[in-house]
Amino acid sequence: MAVRAARKASDVPDTRQRLVDVAVRLFTEHSFAGTSLQMIANEMGITKAAVYHHFRTREELLTAVVEPTLHELRVVIETAEAQRTPYMRAEHLLTEYADMAVRHRAVVAVLTADAGAIAMLRSHHESGDLINRQLNLLAAVSPGPAGLVNATMALAGIAAAAGSGLVNLDDNDALHHHLVEAGRRTLGLRAPRRPTHNAARMQQ
Repeated sequence: MAVRAARKASDVPDTRQRLVDVAVRLFTEHSFAGTSLQMIANEMGITKAAVYHHFRTREELLTAVVEPTLHELRVVIETAEAQRTPYMRAEHLLTEYADMAVRHRAVVAVLTADAGAIAMLRSHHESGDLINRQLNLLAAVSPGPAGLVNATMALAGIAAAAGSGLVNLDDNDALHHHLVEAGRRTLGLRAPRRPTHNAARMQQ
């Protein structure tokens, strides 16, 4: 009995992570609004009650999906905000966001390109604040409505290019380089004179 109980307890984290992994895939395929807990249960071959044991709602599951990436994004935003000029702040956010998009392609696509997920996240103060802060950092390069449009296009475009599967590029460093360059063109940023994280990666 003790061995069985221990085995059951050890299965809990594994099942929770599998739920998160399946949810990410289904969110990207069907959108957050188009994915139900029943669909996730069916995909895993378990009952809906088993899903409820870990997540009572889709919103709870979405939070588990994006929480680690949001934590990383928070650090990137805080570091960007500490830079001296609007251009330096935007450059830092752009390069690091592109790096995140390459490493967490599916999650970043959900964060920035899924209208239902964005609406849900915006309803939570902390998540909504992060979304607004990153937009403001990029939009500050061109104050006014145009800057906000450019910032939105840059973030959504990077996420779409990295996570949609339309760009068949297995070289992560090359993909990161092209994403940053496209983002700079969208925002009207010039490449910095000194070597950046992106340039260093390409030279290695």
